Amino acid sequence: MSLGDVERVVAGLPGTEEVARHGARTWAVGGKAYAWVRPFSKADLKRFGDEAPPEGPILALAVEDLAEKEAVLAARAGDGFFTIPHFNGYAAVLVQLDKVSEGVLMEALLDAWLVHAPAAVAKAHLEGR
Repeated sequence: MSLGDVERVVAGLPGTEEVARHGARTWAVGGKAYAWVRPFSKADLKRFGDEAPPEGPILALAVEDLAEKEAVLAARAGDGFFTIPHFNGYAAVLVQLDKVSEGVLMEALLDAWLVHAPAAVAKAHLEGR
């Protein structure tokens, strides 16, 4: 998958706005970010040590809470989902786009959007699917 695929999916999620946050492309709903491009910082790269960091575009996705984060990581580790020390204690996961399938990416973006979408907007969207 690619950032173009992300753009296509989020275009179908009502109330989504693209903004820049910390210089990175970010998609938000209700004023809150639910997905953003997450390049590795120098500190992130240092923490990988001798291990090669995941390649390609990396997307960060909001999750409901830390329990949901652990569940997503356990269920989707083979699908390119992972975390890094910088995200410890933060309700978000990272996705290596070139390892995730279209269906999994679509589901993950919808789930991330639902974290912050206003209830009425989310209900209307889900009923219209």
